[in-house]
Amino acid sequence: MHLSHLSFSTEDGLNLPGLLYEPTKKTDKVAILLHGNGSSSIFYSPERGATYAKYLNAQSIAYFPFNNRGAHIIKRLTRRINNTEERLNFGCAFELIKECILDIDGAINFLKSIGYKTFYLIGASTGANKICVYNYYQPNNPVSKYVFIGGGDDSGFVYQQFGQKKFELIFAKCLSKINTGKGTDLAPSSWMGIYSYQSVYDTLNPNGDYNTFPYYESLSHLEISSKELFREFKSIHKPTLVIYGENDEYCYGKVPEIIDILKDKTINKPNFTYKILPDSDHGFVGKEDNLAKTISEWLTQ
Repeated sequence: MHLSHLSFSTEDGLNLPGLLYEPTKKTDKVAILLHGNGSSSIFYSPERGATYAKYLNAQSIAYFPFNNRGAHIIKRLTRRINNTEERLNFGCAFELIKECILDIDGAINFLKSIGYKTFYLIGASTGANKICVYNYYQPNNPVSKYVFIGGGDDSGFVYQQFGQKKFELIFAKCLSKINTGKGTDLAPSSWMGIYSYQSVYDTLNPNGDYNTFPYYESLSHLEISSKELFREFKSIHKPTLVIYGENDEYCYGKVPEIIDILKDKTINKPNFTYKILPDSDHGFVGKEDNLAKTISEWLTQ
């Protein structure tokens, strides 16, 4: 295994870092990881990265996890455009999910430039939501296969936690702040943690891009959103592996029911594969080998 610390530029001028794990024998296949939300960073879990790489490299697939603009809670990054620079706030506190298109395309274009030709996209937690958004807006992208790991229902989770009245108050307050030019101000941390008003709005909007897995609305038979449920997920036609941990703490205690919902949405798509990994939580803590083995074997089928 050969490990390189690399970086690449996005179309809007950000420089994002990543780690490229390459097998000893040269390959033109690479799996790209989109990490989850919160304080996530691929540099804080070297053991997990090495585990993924071990199994993927054994199947002649390189592994490229990178820090997208939503890494960390708040992170100052330099944007460089036309020889000008500006320092701006990024991190999950300010990220809008549709910006993932810039990050994913940046990673793919960089990997193309160094010789890679076959691309697999792995999304963990919010990373799975990002794949849905990316595919919906860029359906003719060069990715061959997708892997979803524990895609989340943040809007439904907060709706369940606070109830309809407070959820709608939060939503209205965010919209008011955005409309008065204060969308990047930090919202009360009691809502969702450290997030700006614009990111709370983006995350919770039932009709927004983020709401790709509306499990709570579907399971509860509520009418919270007006857009077609699972619209982005249903738009996928590429071979896709969907994985959830048996004990995923963000699935309302109903992982089998959630898998059944997704199966129903893809009933005429035989290229979708669903797996529930036993004794595993949302982060697959202590079960990394099983997860990495499952992914690597499916990618080479």
